[in-house]
Amino acid sequence: MPTHLTDDDWIDHEAARIGQRIRETREHHNLTQEGVFLAVPMNRAHYQAIEAGRANPTLRTLLRIARAIGVDLADLMA
Repeated sequence: MPTHLTDDDWIDHEAARIGQRIRETREHHNLTQEGVFLAVPMNRAHYQAIEAGRANPTLRTLLRIARAIGVDLADLMA
């Protein structure tokens, strides 16, 4: 962890990075947001907030998203 970031700043940065990775992986698999959030299931706004790095999803939610996209959770964290 870079020493110039506070814990909260680092967490915000990582949440945005993971959200971006989810979006990139979803798009790579030619899936729409709707296809993923309906498969999970969850509401649209919460899923969009996860991809934008503004939400704090549970591990269960991240696992469901990975499954809906068809990848391992590790692929979304890379």
